[in-house]
Amino acid sequence: MIAANLKFYWLRLRNASIAELSDRLRQLLLIHFLKRGNIQWAPEESAIAHARSRDILFPEITGGVDPPILEAILQGRTFYLSTDPRKLVEFQKNTSTVFLDDINPQAEPVDIRCAWEAARLQHLAILMACSDRSGFSSSHCLEFVKFHLCKWIGENPFPYGAHYMSVMESGLRIPVFLYALTNLKDLSRAEADRILSSLYVHAWWISKRLSLYSSLGNHTIAEAAGLVFGGVVFQNTEQGRRWLERGIGLLGQELPHQILDDGGPAEQSLGYHRFVLDLYWLVIGLLELNRISDCSEWKPRLMQGEKFLRRFEDGHGHYPAIGDSDDGHAFAPGLHPKCAVPGVEWETVTHFPDTGYTIFRPDHDVWLSFDHGPLGMPPFYNHGHADALSIVLSKKDTPFIVDPGTYRYNNEPRWRRYFKSTRCHNTVSIDDCDQAYQETGFVWSHPYRARLHQAEETERGYMLEASHDGYERLKKPVRHHRTLFINGNGTIRILDTFTGKGMHDFELNFHLHPEVIAFRKENRWILVRDQLKISLGSLDGKSFRLVKGQKEPILGWYSPAYGVKVETGVLTCRIREDVGRAAFTTLIRMEGD
Repeated sequence: MIAANLKFYWLRLRNASIAELSDRLRQLLLIHFLKRGNIQWAPEESAIAHARSRDILFPEITGGVDPPILEAILQGRTFYLSTDPRKLVEFQKNTSTVFLDDINPQAEPVDIRCAWEAARLQHLAILMACSDRSGFSSSHCLEFVKFHLCKWIGENPFPYGAHYMSVMESGLRIPVFLYALTNLKDLSRAEADRILSSLYVHAWWISKRLSLYSSLGNHTIAEAAGLVFGGVVFQNTEQGRRWLERGIGLLGQELPHQILDDGGPAEQSLGYHRFVLDLYWLVIGLLELNRISDCSEWKPRLMQGEKFLRRFEDGHGHYPAIGDSDDGHAFAPGLHPKCAVPGVEWETVTHFPDTGYTIFRPDHDVWLSFDHGPLGMPPFYNHGHADALSIVLSKKDTPFIVDPGTYRYNNEPRWRRYFKSTRCHNTVSIDDCDQAYQETGFVWSHPYRARLHQAEETERGYMLEASHDGYERLKKPVRHHRTLFINGNGTIRILDTFTGKGMHDFELNFHLHPEVIAFRKENRWILVRDQLKISLGSLDGKSFRLVKGQKEPILGWYSPAYGVKVETGVLTCRIREDVGRAAFTTLIRMEGD
């Protein structure tokens, strides 16, 4: 554990600029003096007295949840991300009086991400937004919210406990605090002041610990959003005005960094792309409704981001689990800030040159994505997976060949490593190595470069050719080339070839959705799901075998949600061959149903 931590800090230092080193030193000193009690962080009475809340218009929230979920919340349910709630209660009990920097999440029996989810208080936001649908009286729901919100604040005093370790978590709680202040009309002065004081401390803490430099990412957006919300509430104070200015400035700066010119995510994660877009729309709603700032310059790029996601959505509004996802939400599960939903015209082929994806939809039956993009956001590529040249395939909005997902971030490093690995994606791994090197659960080195060489229409359909250099770092370097031939009748031919030196082990995998039933028929596999059918087989005499739920080595697992893994089928083909002779030719056909 010590060695892993030292490695993490060494990687951070190696990539840090002078400005970043100075900022990290400042934060170390902040922690030191905070622990000694030498820093004043509590708000002055005048700040609370001049705070705005009652007259603030909260952004419009859309969506909803089913009444049974609301009833479960009223019975004490929060969001545990598939973790035993008893373990979380014990963790909270053991850490609530521990100084925030003295907690080692890797030594705890629970995934810290699961503990943080419950403490985002988004279950209370759901009650406030949907209380009229619960079957209980609205007054009962709002009284429940008031009691549990004040209880949480009382049980989690700053700077103790795990819930202040990541300032992103503080950023996500602040909108819930403001939502409560605008919805709970019967708050006493003491109750309102208690919430306002906690909101102030959350914003102050964010302002001191922003994720900048090599730590830029979706955390930064959540933190900046928290500063904007805190700044709007305390805009009558000098501190609040600074928070507001800093938050707006940071969001403007990061918009072209987080969302690429083609609308795709720099972090190569669809889940975090939705998260980031919702945070921006939440902030825009707050600023424009309250006539604080015109955000029209942000909207064109955000609309590009929405269009990008629409291309990945199926008919039910779902999209593949590409890249990391922790099932986080900007406001609450099932609820989103209102935004303009772009219309997307039908396109047989859509190219995203900056993000590195091509989407094929030759007809309403077939949807296929092809990844020829980068690993993720430099310098650490935290949320990217080693999935260069991977495909994902659906038939009639029903997933067949899938990205297996994330599973979890913490406490299970072997499984974390697997779900990020090349072997866990629909591409070729070489010599049992990943296309890049996993330094830690969130840090990659030796990032690959992928390149799209050709994209053209043919007499029968379309052809794409791409390659990546991830295996050129091997002692005997190899470059992987993949060509897709997609015919108008839904037949897909995949040709994998290689250039380089020496003998190598090549493994081609296609991961199936857990509901797909696979059986062999002559030299091909028939895949059936919901009375739909496709076939997959080799055209060059090689043989695929079906693996399911294998643990040594890990292969054949799927994660439908954070913290959940289930067995699934993988069609795998492994050869040892000289690089010049190695090749796979795979045919996928849409069969009659």
